[in-house]
Amino acid sequence: MAPAPSSDWQAALPAPFLAYRGDRRLEEVECIVPDLVGGSRGKAMPSHKFSPDQTFALPTSLFYETVSGEYVDIAGIENQWTEVDMVLRPDMATASAVPWAADATLQVICDLEDRHGNPVSIAPRNVLKRVLDRYAEHGWQPIVAPELEFYLISPNLDWNDPVKPPVGRTGRPGSARQAYSMVAVDEYGEVIDTIYDYAEDQGLHIDTLIQEGGAGQIEINLMHGDPMALADQVFYFKRAIREAALKHKFFATFMAKPMRDQPGSAMHIHQSVLDKRTGQNIFSNPDGSESEAFYHFIGGSQRHLMEVMPLIAPYVNSHRRLTGGMSAPTNMEWGHDNRTTGLRIPNARPEARRVENRVIGIDANPYLALAASLAAGLKGMTDRIAPRPAAQGEIWTDGAILPEGPFDMLAAFNEAHEMRALLGAEFCAVLSAIKLAELNEFQREISPWERKHLLLNV
Repeated sequence: MAPAPSSDWQAALPAPFLAYRGDRRLEEVECIVPDLVGGSRGKAMPSHKFSPDQTFALPTSLFYETVSGEYVDIAGIENQWTEVDMVLRPDMATASAVPWAADATLQVICDLEDRHGNPVSIAPRNVLKRVLDRYAEHGWQPIVAPELEFYLISPNLDWNDPVKPPVGRTGRPGSARQAYSMVAVDEYGEVIDTIYDYAEDQGLHIDTLIQEGGAGQIEINLMHGDPMALADQVFYFKRAIREAALKHKFFATFMAKPMRDQPGSAMHIHQSVLDKRTGQNIFSNPDGSESEAFYHFIGGSQRHLMEVMPLIAPYVNSHRRLTGGMSAPTNMEWGHDNRTTGLRIPNARPEARRVENRVIGIDANPYLALAASLAAGLKGMTDRIAPRPAAQGEIWTDGAILPEGPFDMLAAFNEAHEMRALLGAEFCAVLSAIKLAELNEFQREISPWERKHLLLNV
């Protein structure tokens, strides 16, 4: 079948994109895929070279890199460095504007297949699809709502220099402990306005925006919905937020713990599950009480989230957030309206009953973090895992404490045979190798703290 004429597919693009384009000519199309870090890789082309029916190719080696760009030899992959091509198949449901581009530009997230049409198992989007398919087999539809925390910071041009808070419209650097302050939000109003503009152009929906507890720390809450759609939104939002900050000569960072004496940044995920046939929240019984599925989801999260920490706290810096003693949970306990627990149950009507995972960092790949969190809850429901009793009052270092460090997290992941089978054995083998290489590379680094305190004092 010949590709559709340009005018046909362009006319079918989402309304937000058509409004953004206006009477301009579409100049360029970006075909992108999320990598293991959660960044965008892909190909850009003139619009006349693109068709929704056309496929493109990228080598598998883009998934064999650490966050620093080092390639890793991975045991069990035959002929790894032949770098066979993956097929990029555009998912036109994700078509969105690139509002920071000089000309009218479209971006489209692509699914990845091998040359026989099979999903590439190590692609993050396909890892999440695999978990969602398991929910569908039970007639269930998970619903999620992410919260995105990030920092606006002064441009950091020398990575030996500490990160500094941004200087806002008053000319003074941001200060901490300004949570929910509208004055603090107004301090960076031009950046916030640009984020809103970019979101509107892209068809992304913001629920609320607040100032968080750190200096220059912002939180954006997204509307609840389908996990794949929300993962795509987080993927798009991160790029848009960075570009909005750069437009106003700020940096936006999604490091979990960018400043030593400031709170870390999380990606809290609110999770519930619907019966696909009835549309009812299975976490609540008909009389409004908490259901067995609700408790089992918590039980599975308590048992299995400990095993998948490399997906939800993927870097050494992620662990700094979880042990910094500032707002982040250190345990996998649960409680009603209790922000000291890793699993919080917000106050909500029975139809909106949900479990908030507060352990996930904003540095996590959204597809992999959602896959891990939902997989843990799914195992709880299918295996009928009972949770521990709900925590009462403040709880910091009681109960099930998170693993001591990133090497412990990786060791637990390597032994998590049930979760690895659910997420995909090949994907887990690749991720394990990448994470070990990153940890070993970090271990070779000599930090400024060591030079400051050890160079002349020992």
